[in-house]
Amino acid sequence: MFRGMFSAATGMGAQQLRLDIIANNLANVNTTGFKKSRGDFEDLSYQTLQLAGGELPSGGKAPANMQIGLGVRPVSIAKIFSQGDYVHTENELDLAIEGKGFFKVMSNNLEYYTRAGSFKIDKDGYVVTPAGDRLQPEITVPNNTVYITVDTSGKYNAFGPDNKSIAAGQLNLYTFPNQAGLSSVGRNLFQVTEASGDAVQGTPGVDGVGTIAQGYLEISNVNVVEEMVNMIIAQRAYELNSKAIQTADAMMERAYHLKA
Repeated sequence: MFRGMFSAATGMGAQQLRLDIIANNLANVNTTGFKKSRGDFEDLSYQTLQLAGGELPSGGKAPANMQIGLGVRPVSIAKIFSQGDYVHTENELDLAIEGKGFFKVMSNNLEYYTRAGSFKIDKDGYVVTPAGDRLQPEITVPNNTVYITVDTSGKYNAFGPDNKSIAAGQLNLYTFPNQAGLSSVGRNLFQVTEASGDAVQGTPGVDGVGTIAQGYLEISNVNVVEEMVNMIIAQRAYELNSKAIQTADAMMERAYHLKA
């Protein structure tokens, strides 16, 4: 009975963590470039009462193991980098990545990566994120720019009043050997870790790197219906584990009150 209570307690903790993950996904359902998370769990060690093949009192061999599990524990909370839907904004500095890749930005002299392409122009003419982090490599837009174009391969041009190009360059994207190993730091930013591997610079549309869509934004890849179903499943699993604890407690109380 004690084993059952402790195992059920780990189950309640796991479902609470799962609900925390779901709540964060739902909270960011309208966050540009957000990637949903998923919890991964594994069973704990087992208490072995009898090994398969062991000697039985009858002289035979045990045909199967006799093991009792001790519960569950979380092993990772992984980001799911599936493609999000697109929203047409008609804003020339809104850029969506179609496929693999990240934009690189600089914040407090540190490099970060993002899928959120809602860029602005600061007072010095640099292309920046809404938080003021400069896009890398730096892009400067001249003061007399009338409009900007960015093609699918990342080539950009700034045009002046006479419709002539007054600034041009190449916008790069960055991929990783293991993008699931990136560390989320908030503000739609990811940071390189040993698990992710180093960033690999690439040209949009070349060698499997995604392309760029100007005038679009990639929204969150959270599926509200899926998250609501997962929430119901987590709630029911939590209730079942709590019921197991209540049942074990009732059995212990019944055993305590037994009279000779």
